[in-house]
Amino acid sequence: MKSSFRTKTKMSFNFTFKRTYCQSSKKLSHVDEQGKANMVDVTQKESTKRIATARGSIYVGAEVMKLITENNIKKGDVLGVSKLSGIIAAKKTSDLIPLCHNIPLHSVKLTTTLIEDSYVIIIEATVSSEGKTGVEMEALTAVSISALTIYDMCKAVSKNMKINDIHLIKKSGGASGDYNSEIKVKDYTDVPMTQKTVFLGGI
Repeated sequence: MKSSFRTKTKMSFNFTFKRTYCQSSKKLSHVDEQGKANMVDVTQKESTKRIATARGSIYVGAEVMKLITENNIKKGDVLGVSKLSGIIAAKKTSDLIPLCHNIPLHSVKLTTTLIEDSYVIIIEATVSSEGKTGVEMEALTAVSISALTIYDMCKAVSKNMKINDIHLIKKSGGASGDYNSEIKVKDYTDVPMTQKTVFLGGI
């Protein structure tokens, strides 16, 4: 008698896939009725003053932190170059993110804070403009590229670096009004000034 395990059984399966969308009172502005990517038409919007602040951090480790504070990284002035890269990135946001509008920026300010005892660099960017769409993405892009620049300039010394907690802190202007972040991340702002060094920069 043949084992039942050797019995060959033909089975057919019929699967139907259906795209579903979240039912919410809020809609994604960059998605049309068919679920396709769409650049928002801002023609009818009123111009208002727009300000956005984003923040992020990068853990660099003891050796890299020491070299940065002594300005001994072979590629050069890490903090100065990272600041400039953040400013350039903010102005190039619409080239990097497909559905962002190309808008004139009035100001891009970057603040770099070194928490030397924790081997962490905090990057904060504030972007301002007057227009029909916000500058949140410009601020977030500035922080992101500034952090990546620090990584690039220091990776020959150590690759054990980590970029963390890039997020929007606050924004003002536009139809959606003001926003203040409720995201809980490690906050170094209460660290005594003896433990941190602040570098300011902007245009």
